Amino acid sequence: MGFESKTRSKLQQAGLVLVGVCAGVAISLNYSANANKEATEPLPVEELRTFAEVFSAIKQGYVEPVEDKKLITNAISGMLSGLDPHSTYLDADAFKDLQVGTQGEFGGLGIEVGMEDGFVKVISPIEDTPAFRAGVRPGDLIIKLDDTPVKGMSLNDAVKKMRGKPKTQIKLTIARKGEMKPIEVTLTREIIQVQSVKARMLEPGIGYIRIAQFQENTAATLAKELTRLEKQGMTSIILDLRNDPGGLLHAAVGVSGAFLPGKALVVSTDGRTEDSRHKFYASPEDYLRGGKEDYLKTIPASVKTMPIVVLVNGATASASEIVAGALQDHKRAVVVGTQTFGKGSVQTVLPLTSNTAIKLTTARYFTPSGRSIQAKGISPDIVVEDTPSGSFTRIHEADLENHLEGGAQSAPAATKPTSKADEPAKAKDVKAPKEGGKDKEKADVETPAVFELGGKNDYQLAQALNVLKGMQLAQQVR
Repeated sequence: MGFESKTRSKLQQAGLVLVGVCAGVAISLNYSANANKEATEPLPVEELRTFAEVFSAIKQGYVEPVEDKKLITNAISGMLSGLDPHSTYLDADAFKDLQVGTQGEFGGLGIEVGMEDGFVKVISPIEDTPAFRAGVRPGDLIIKLDDTPVKGMSLNDAVKKMRGKPKTQIKLTIARKGEMKPIEVTLTREIIQVQSVKARMLEPGIGYIRIAQFQENTAATLAKELTRLEKQGMTSIILDLRNDPGGLLHAAVGVSGAFLPGKALVVSTDGRTEDSRHKFYASPEDYLRGGKEDYLKTIPASVKTMPIVVLVNGATASASEIVAGALQDHKRAVVVGTQTFGKGSVQTVLPLTSNTAIKLTTARYFTPSGRSIQAKGISPDIVVEDTPSGSFTRIHEADLENHLEGGAQSAPAATKPTSKADEPAKAKDVKAPKEGGKDKEKADVETPAVFELGGKNDYQLAQALNVLKGMQLAQQVR
């Protein structure tokens, strides 16, 4: 359930920049809380007087005594949650959980969640976790936790309740579209250890790399796996970003840099303050943190020119959308699958006193060509639905209450591949399989077929393999 750059001004204070979905995964870009001159404008006296009157009325007349701390905390939470689905107040426990989650190990059930109509809504279960194994699905509404109704709880309180000591159990009552009665599932909490990168040879010459989440060491691990697979004869790659909820920005920049020319633009951010406007390149200063060795130097040169297919779906979000968008804009890969989630806003984590923090939306993400990701997502070059019958029912960023609109940015100079070898076959040159789900008139599949991503029953992967072979053939003909 569950990004950083160099200090760019003397006024900056350290912060984590989040690229994850809703209550999910973390990130980094330093953000100056004092940079905006508007922060020095006079406080709205009349509005604050109203706030004080309400505070006093509650203290004097509410049916039960209420602590000042609780009232102030609730006011802060409401002030942030009313902005957009991703701005929130993090108490000491939530702040600690977020920091632990970026390292790839945390306790709980293994689901990315948000709020909808007062209920907890499942964005995506994380692979090989209690929720995933129990069949919890994207779009499920959690209406009760044990015997406690979720309606009226804050997202942080609901997340706290779902977390707990390993080997303890919790009962979820779920409302699912298409089901007449609520579904009850009892899950046993575990320490969630997310293996960020999984890699293997799919067929002779074809490497398969799945990134489940962008963590601190994701790009470094990817570099090792690319080297290992290249030694096994890999000449082309399927990069699977499906169901990846996001993670650390510098990890996304590093992963993109593994396939792009050096110093290629990966992503830009644009917000109201000077510190929120920045361009991130496939350069060590943007993907390394501290004095680490440049792990991308170890990747074989041939990786930079291998044909690549990037697999995406409706649960591909945030950091994974940055990677897909960068490779697509640089014409370095063909993107196959369905429209991505559309989480293209930057959340900066600003520490407060008492080990608490606020997670505040401070900017939007834009692909190298200047396309906004926010509430739009990445459109695949070739649409292939989840199954031969159609795609699963999923929510997207644009479906979330109070979601931030996409915004606009003047596009930078058009990005071009540095050589013909960097340019894959155009999407129009690659025939999608006839049985693929290109017919947008088809209804979504309400009951997903059970299959393992990357397994033998994975329909999208089979079609991506066909596309990749078509790209290889087109490259040989050139």
